[in-house]
Amino acid sequence: MTSAMAGLFFGLLAAMVAVPSSASESADHIAGPADNYVYQLAPPGSYRLPVIRTAADGIVLDQTGARYDLRDLLTGQTTFLAFIYTRCGDICPLATMRLAQLRELAGSADRHKRRLITMSFDPDHDTPQRMAEFAKLWLNTEEQNQIPWLFLTARSRAAVEPLLSGYDQPLPPKNDGSDALRPVRHLMRVFLIDEKARIRNIYSPDFLDPRLMLNDLLTLEASAN
Repeated sequence: MTSAMAGLFFGLLAAMVAVPSSASESADHIAGPADNYVYQLAPPGSYRLPVIRTAADGIVLDQTGARYDLRDLLTGQTTFLAFIYTRCGDICPLATMRLAQLRELAGSADRHKRRLITMSFDPDHDTPQRMAEFAKLWLNTEEQNQIPWLFLTARSRAAVEPLLSGYDQPLPPKNDGSDALRPVRHLMRVFLIDEKARIRNIYSPDFLDPRLMLNDLLTLEASAN
């Protein structure tokens, strides 16, 4: 086990304490993987999330077409970053829904210190205009009172590939390219990145629960104070 993998494992382990739990005891009403946890979530700030590695940088475009260095968008606030593509019909909508639930659960407190980023790895289809249309599906009228949420893409597949490599986000081609809604298959990972642009946790679908994610967010903020 590498040091990065060990840090991730022990961070997830520390986020739970050995007390039996049930779905009826879970916070709020959000249904998610935490409903099936054997352990309750530990109080925020009672565990550590070691640094896994520095978040990779690259040139990205926002939904208006403006160009940014991704590192500049990551620095100065705690960020959840998810790679998706808008033509996806299964795991990508789930990841986007979890970010929306996290946004609602977190409320407006410290919203200027927090950020959500949805990044497409299918720039040939997901142009800035397409990402703007996609964003409208998830941004409500109370957006100004919630955590800022950016919907990003890249200029081309060639431009996004080094970024994906930096996040160890492989995109093997599909064996059958006949399904237009699923042009690629991929591993779903959502990254928790601190204000110094360092990855502090990586969520697979089994741990992509907004209550756990908020717990980790509050834990990072507590350790920064």
